[in-house]
Amino acid sequence: APGGAVLVFHDVTRLRELEGLRQDFVANVSHELRTPLSLVKSAAETLLDGGKDDPAALTRFLEIIDKNANRLTLLIDDLLLLAQLDSGRVELHLEPVVLRAAVQDALDDFAAKAGARGVTLEHEVPAGLVARADVNRLQQVLANLVDNAIKYGAANGRVAVRGRALADGRVEMSVRDDGPGISPEAAARVFERFYRVDKARSRELGGTGLGLAIVKNVVQAHGGEVRVESTPGAGAEFFFTLPAAGS
Repeated sequence: APGGAVLVFHDVTRLRELEGLRQDFVANVSHELRTPLSLVKSAAETLLDGGKDDPAALTRFLEIIDKNANRLTLLIDDLLLLAQLDSGRVELHLEPVVLRAAVQDALDDFAAKAGARGVTLEHEVPAGLVARADVNRLQQVLANLVDNAIKYGAANGRVAVRGRALADGRVEMSVRDDGPGISPEAAARVFERFYRVDKARSRELGGTGLGLAIVKNVVQAHGGEVRVESTPGAGAEFFFTLPAAGS
């Protein structure tokens, strides 16, 4: 019988891409954990070396430890939530949510933070707009977007939350600021994990670099989509969609 051979080809391109993403993610997580841990360790060493005997130094270094322990807690909570979203283990309790009321709750939570920066919060969601959503997860989305708009928008500026019904059985929500905006290159990557438009300022303000990734994943778990529109120098507006209550 004539001889022969069977050739089997495997396209490993996607596997290599996934491995690269995994390595980048691990490197980013390690970096984000190392920074607050090093500050906690340095403060503790200073106290042990005699700093605890100075009341003013004691208070200062304990505040450093407390601040960075809180930062680590937020980072770990965000990482755990993303892991749950990735695996599909987050159970959504879907119900009709009156969006005007949900937005008001979010704005009330950030009233003091907005006031500290002189930011005016504008509620432009019409009455009667109802989505089918998990109200607690929706609050996470709104909190991340409103918090970012206050932090990175213009001091003494305005943050507006808007909503409208779409013709295809969805509702669209948006959060707009009048800050410096973001470049097209940044807009294409801003929902990636650990991507920061301004790394130094984001860390200074306490961001984990995961907020917009959580927004994207929560919205997608609802079957919705996210996007951002921005003109550098003229603010940014973040949009997300949700199914309408009757859809």
